[in-house]
Amino acid sequence: MTVSHDVHEGLHADEGALPGEHPGRRTNPVVKVHDIAWLEFDKPDLTRTAAFAVDFGFTPTFQTPDELHLRGALPGPPCVIVRRAPRTAFTAAAFRAADSADVHTLASEWGRPVEPLGDALGGHAVTTRDPSGCRVRVVSGVTEWPALPLQRVRNPFNFEAHRTRVNSTQRPPRAPALVERLGHVVLSSTRYLASLNWYLHNLGMIVSDFLYYPGQRERGPVMSFIRCDRGGEVADHHTLALTLGPADRYVHSAYQVCDLDALAAGSEYLLDRGYDHSWGLGRHIQGSQLFDYWRDPDGFLVEHFTDGDHFDSTVAAGWAPMTASGLNQWGPPATADFLGIKPGRAALREFTSILTSLRESDNEFDVQRLFGLMKVART
Repeated sequence: MTVSHDVHEGLHADEGALPGEHPGRRTNPVVKVHDIAWLEFDKPDLTRTAAFAVDFGFTPTFQTPDELHLRGALPGPPCVIVRRAPRTAFTAAAFRAADSADVHTLASEWGRPVEPLGDALGGHAVTTRDPSGCRVRVVSGVTEWPALPLQRVRNPFNFEAHRTRVNSTQRPPRAPALVERLGHVVLSSTRYLASLNWYLHNLGMIVSDFLYYPGQRERGPVMSFIRCDRGGEVADHHTLALTLGPADRYVHSAYQVCDLDALAAGSEYLLDRGYDHSWGLGRHIQGSQLFDYWRDPDGFLVEHFTDGDHFDSTVAAGWAPMTASGLNQWGPPATADFLGIKPGRAALREFTSILTSLRESDNEFDVQRLFGLMKVART
């Protein structure tokens, strides 16, 4: 369906791009990927990882002493692949090719081989690295797990004009929020613009929203929410988000659950289990999704979300200033933990990254950008 109005118009958003600003897409990309497939991590303790994963709402599909695959309830490949290693690390993002021929097209473009993925995954992949060093795979022909029973509210909602629940109650269980699928990953890059242009050119992705530091719009955006280009078929508001930062690193990943009751009851369940809550519940602005953020036992940030926006290819990129207060339409203010400024080892690592980045010339994070980032944290 063609959008007949500016979806960015209204509260929290500005007028869109100005003349000469980044268009948010490439005219002739190498290929257009269909979706994100999975994320890959290293973890030292797969038993602990599996226990948190089940409480978070994943279903394990493959587990050995050295490898763990975690799926959602919707049909498809695993959402997450974890391998045993001495240190925790994010190691790769895999995207699903729209056509198997696209894997070979990219292999030719990148000068990389097409390789089998092994019996547990099936299919083939071509792998390279983006300008920030993140390993990127594009896959095809992978094994599709069948759908699992979905989590749904037991009774319909009552509204003043539409009362359908009569002589019965609403009692959502305090249980894990069943993960349906992987929604998106957010990555920080010291070479944000180079990385953004790489994904638009190579994977045919398009920008849904740009953010810029207040007072620095003339220097260009510092964050982009990027979706897959499926033409007239809608896609998630963002499958990948990129942000300029003092280090090349994983920021968080997000996993869809069925509704607000599942989100909230699942949050209570995780609190009861003693896990570290980072931020939520609330509703975001860019993407509109209801959100709830947690730290896994290794400190990685993971999100439950539901009710996100879907755009087709006709929607141009929105532009807005980046502020901490502009991260959500309602809900508690963004926490120091979510913003990465909570005192502790993580904040110390970020401070060290800032010093290192400012000493290097081959990146986009300079003193002016640092001042812009500090201003965001204060708002």
